[in-house]
Amino acid sequence: MVQGLVMNKGFSEAERKAVYRAIRERRDVRRGFLPDPLPDDLLQRLLACAHQAPSVGLMQPWRFIVVRDRQIHRSVHEIFREANAEAVGDFDDARQALYTGLKLEGLLEAPQHICVVCDENARQGHGLGRKTMPETALYSAVCAIQNLWLAARAEGVGVGWVSILHPEKLRAALNIPSGFVTVAYLCIGYVNDFLPSPELENAGWETRTPLAELVSFDRFDDRWRTRSKA
Repeated sequence: MVQGLVMNKGFSEAERKAVYRAIRERRDVRRGFLPDPLPDDLLQRLLACAHQAPSVGLMQPWRFIVVRDRQIHRSVHEIFREANAEAVGDFDDARQALYTGLKLEGLLEAPQHICVVCDENARQGHGLGRKTMPETALYSAVCAIQNLWLAARAEGVGVGWVSILHPEKLRAALNIPSGFVTVAYLCIGYVNDFLPSPELENAGWETRTPLAELVSFDRFDDRWRTRSKA
């Protein structure tokens, strides 16, 4: 620290607690959506937060399709039904029974959806940072989704990421041209409540790994190699 200068630029204690609470209490919401769409000013605030995300080369590759047409909701739900029926066969009997009891989407309940697509070849940013790792364009779009998700939690808005969808069928339903990658399909709206812990934990599908098992220093931890093959 430079003598005589206060270098701490952090938030106040109350502000820090609010940020950490939003992170801790964020949930992948699949049920309990209320029928009314979000007010336009709130939706714009959430999208503005997404748009503040970091992006490689400042390329800002994200594009947001707000879907309010109920017919499109039904079409996407049918795409989910087909993909979900195929996914069931991937599990043995015990796990299959658990899978079929999970609530994995809120497509018909949520008043609106947001499809996030990525322009992997956007000229903006002039290619900076993408020559050796072109996938960073997709990573940037995911950062935007996380921004939106955390801001939504702070506003009392539920967000659910539906990944059990055939990308090409979703592309056709939303008229997404080639060259744009469908990164996420989100259900979004006010909800009755937020669960105290993730729904998949509550259902017994999976448990959270302690942080200590996922951190190493200076070198790759061989425990992870064993874990990935288990």
